[in-house]
Amino acid sequence: MRRSDDALVRAGRALRLMLLIVLAALFLLPFYLLVRNGLAAEEDITSPEWTFFPSEVHWSNVRELFVDPDVPMAHALLNSSLIAVATTLGTLLLASLAGYGLARIPYRHADAVLYAVLGTLLVPAAVTFVPSFVLVSSLGWVSSLRGLIVPTLFSAFACFVFRQYFLGFPRELEDAAQVDGLGPWRTYWLVVVPNSRPVFAAVGTIVFIGAWNSFLWPLVIGQDRDAWTVQVALSTFTTAQSVNLHELFAAAAVSVLPLLVVFLVLQRYIVAGVERSGIDD
Repeated sequence: MRRSDDALVRAGRALRLMLLIVLAALFLLPFYLLVRNGLAAEEDITSPEWTFFPSEVHWSNVRELFVDPDVPMAHALLNSSLIAVATTLGTLLLASLAGYGLARIPYRHADAVLYAVLGTLLVPAAVTFVPSFVLVSSLGWVSSLRGLIVPTLFSAFACFVFRQYFLGFPRELEDAAQVDGLGPWRTYWLVVVPNSRPVFAAVGTIVFIGAWNSFLWPLVIGQDRDAWTVQVALSTFTTAQSVNLHELFAAAAVSVLPLLVVFLVLQRYIVAGVERSGIDD
């Protein structure tokens, strides 16, 4: 009986390993296609005979991408980096302060404020798109970083995650800080924030990826070439007259690299931050 049990255990482990290999291959397939087509000639991409890798690797595709006079790819990468970093930092600041206030500051209407914040998640983005554009246009922020960053700074989802996390934050640490003479503001900055790095990293990663991949708002606000982001620049490779496939795939591969770096560096904090946020409570 014991030998049969050991055989079943080994078979189960082998099955799980095979399943993980298949899932990993499916996960890596889009990245393989980006690299393969980004380094291939136009003929290899559109050829009906598929090859695992192009017959000739064209590293010049990457150089051609950054010297293309019609698409300022390097400037678009810089704009996306500035927008994603500024949006992430601003969202973390505003949402964490709002979440901390809702979790810790006694207020009779705190629940009503929380429900109002969560209610904004039910409003489709299309409903607020036109009023937001009119407001940004009236402020003269069209084709500017302010117009691309400021309207996207607050996130109701991030506020809710922080509020849930701070509800479970040890009050003993805050009480000890108050005994030492720290007020609410200094307690937040010197005690709460340093001990909440997992949830900050998790929310920051989600916000950064969302800001980097944003397309519709930058497309409407960034009307000048100098205000284009990576996603807007990618869309210019596909027009009604032609499709520049090799530059499109090369640009997509380059644009994915920052997201991979951010995810690989902070991936261990994502699960920890979500688990400790108490979303399932």
